[in-house]
Amino acid sequence: MAKQSNQKLKILHLARILMEQTDEEHSLTLQEIIHQLNLCGVECERKSLYDDIETLRNFGIEVETRRGRSYSYYVSDRHFQLPELKLLADAVASSRFITHKKSEELVGKLASLTSKPQASRLRRQVFVANRVKSQNEQVYYNIDALHEAVADQRQISFRYFDYTVDKQKHYRREGAEYIVSPCAMVWNDEKYYLIAYYPKYNSILHFRVDKMERICVLEEAAQKPPAELKFDPARYVQKVFGMYGGEEETVRLRLKNDLIGVILDRFGQSILVRKDGQDHFVVDVKVAVSPQFYSWLFGFGTDVQVLQPQRVADQLRDIAQSVAGQYPTE
Repeated sequence: MAKQSNQKLKILHLARILMEQTDEEHSLTLQEIIHQLNLCGVECERKSLYDDIETLRNFGIEVETRRGRSYSYYVSDRHFQLPELKLLADAVASSRFITHKKSEELVGKLASLTSKPQASRLRRQVFVANRVKSQNEQVYYNIDALHEAVADQRQISFRYFDYTVDKQKHYRREGAEYIVSPCAMVWNDEKYYLIAYYPKYNSILHFRVDKMERICVLEEAAQKPPAELKFDPARYVQKVFGMYGGEEETVRLRLKNDLIGVILDRFGQSILVRKDGQDHFVVDVKVAVSPQFYSWLFGFGTDVQVLQPQRVADQLRDIAQSVAGQYPTE
């Protein structure tokens, strides 16, 4: 009875053997396939395998025949090609919010989508040197819960913390729970953020997911931000995550020509660019003026100049003088 039962599973074992052990560089002869099937407890004849292979082809599995001293067979096409899997594996391995353990698990699952010979090359592809990874295994599951809350339009509760200089968690609001209405998830600077409406203060806030604990999706329906807040998710993301928080205004910048790529990457291709002489150009950018914005400008040194408004130029100068004052000359 056992052999008869295994016969019913023969074509499934055959499909698995071909998917796991063959690709365009590795094929199996009929004799090798019969040996693999025998290891699975399935006895078969060469003649029956021809029909089984044809059945797999009719089902949609692209089994190709390679001619040589003897015919051999391999799967030529899969849902994901090896270069595509390498890209996905690299993204998983380099992601900061995924722990080392979870990265290895996910890469292993990606490896199962190709043949074992190719899977070994995939695993060698994913080493990323000196990468700071998350230590919080729960973040992986928190992200899924938050996505579900956004999709189902449900309120959530959670605790939120920062770190002290002793690397200890310090909970905001003395550990009291936040109850918010999720609006959207944002991936920025290799971190996940939740954008949410906070009814207690009638405001839109964002929270780093890796600093959220005890996330619970509530039964209560999420509240929509009131009209007076004029909440636009796309604009909020561009403002807050483009240049952090601060008072939004239009700033005119004069930059050297070799910084055009930086400006287009930051503000998009639709921004108006005006030439200013042979070596410079001028742009008007809408940003949230903040310490982080000034820090961004300092990164370009003398290659950038604030033309307008004068208040922003004056504050940039004052910050530069204040920093210079910490390093007096001998």
